[in-house]
Amino acid sequence: MIPINNHYQKLQASYLFSDIARRVDAFQESHPGQPLIKLGIGDVTEPLPPACIAAFHRAVDEMADRRTFRGYGPDQGYEFLRQVIAEGDFRSRGAPVDADEIFVSDAAKCDSANIQEIFATDIRIAVPDPVYPVYVDTNVMAGRTGPWTNGRYEGLTYLEATADNGYVPALPSNPVDLIYLCYPNNPTGATLTREQLQTWVDYARENEAVILYDAAYEGFIRDESIPHSIYELEGAREVAIEFRSFSKNAGFTGIRCAFTVVPKALKARDGSGNAVDLHSIWARRHATKFNGVSYPVQRAAEAVYSTEGKIQTRQLTDFYLENAGLIRAAIESIGLSCVGGDNAPYIWIQTGGDSWDFFDRLLDKAGVVCTPGSGFGKCGEGCIRLSAFNSREAVVEAVERVKDTLAG
Repeated sequence: MIPINNHYQKLQASYLFSDIARRVDAFQESHPGQPLIKLGIGDVTEPLPPACIAAFHRAVDEMADRRTFRGYGPDQGYEFLRQVIAEGDFRSRGAPVDADEIFVSDAAKCDSANIQEIFATDIRIAVPDPVYPVYVDTNVMAGRTGPWTNGRYEGLTYLEATADNGYVPALPSNPVDLIYLCYPNNPTGATLTREQLQTWVDYARENEAVILYDAAYEGFIRDESIPHSIYELEGAREVAIEFRSFSKNAGFTGIRCAFTVVPKALKARDGSGNAVDLHSIWARRHATKFNGVSYPVQRAAEAVYSTEGKIQTRQLTDFYLENAGLIRAAIESIGLSCVGGDNAPYIWIQTGGDSWDFFDRLLDKAGVVCTPGSGFGKCGEGCIRLSAFNSREAVVEAVERVKDTLAG
């Protein structure tokens, strides 16, 4: 028989959200008819912005006419979308990003998972703890870690984020080559100030490291002192790759569109020690392994940057932030400490006990699905994450159920 990639066997039994789904399925099977409110997985519930729907329809109509029909699109995405992204998300904030440095894709998850392919297998990697599991698991699959021991993979540098440091980890004490950062953070909802992020950029420049910066939730930032992009910081173009998504700010989880920025100034070294630009390497990988986002979806994404689209997406993120505010207020009213919910759609709650036990308690007693913090790493134990992605009615009902359960 053909051998498998043995690194897959180092992975833990299942992906966190698959675990949650199995427990929820088991609960519903044993409690038929009992309504559940899901505040676990961060999937949106509200319709797409009208401007995006109108653009989507127009593009579909174009596909019905031979004169306007589109086949395969450009590898990096259509110029019309990359231009409005460069202007709307970066240049308007003083971040020098060009359209040809943007790669349109189907998900920030996919790009943040796949980007590791362009780096050597023996590099030193730093990941936050708690962490979005994809960052870790894809490096396990690639063979960059040792076995799972005492709740962590050997060979990784874990950047501990706890209540004691405001969920902003300290710089690595040992040299690393690749650093994963996500702000506003998933799962904690914490944010970085401009000064804190500059510290990371400076570290990367001094140590010739690369930062993989996941900014999928930047659309929820309301505090103007918080940077929306790492490229707002001096020197970041020389050390950082940034991931963005339309999933949460514009509700694209069902139609899929995202993008990654790889500056042309970003360099690494080949096996002979020669400097090479990562932009061209990622372009080669992207063209070889990705077939592009459909034309109608890219037109819908372009509409996010229209006058109407900006207003409507702001209203959408405001709606979810209002949900988050309701959840956070309810949690604080029963005496539990939490972060997030102000510049992020997640609320990270310190429960003081086993994360999965707390998950089961909310599921069994309140009919509310959360995400156990331990699923995000060792430092997530004793915490849970609640998501603001649901209808207003569901959130209001959920917080009442949670308060009744925890106060009882």
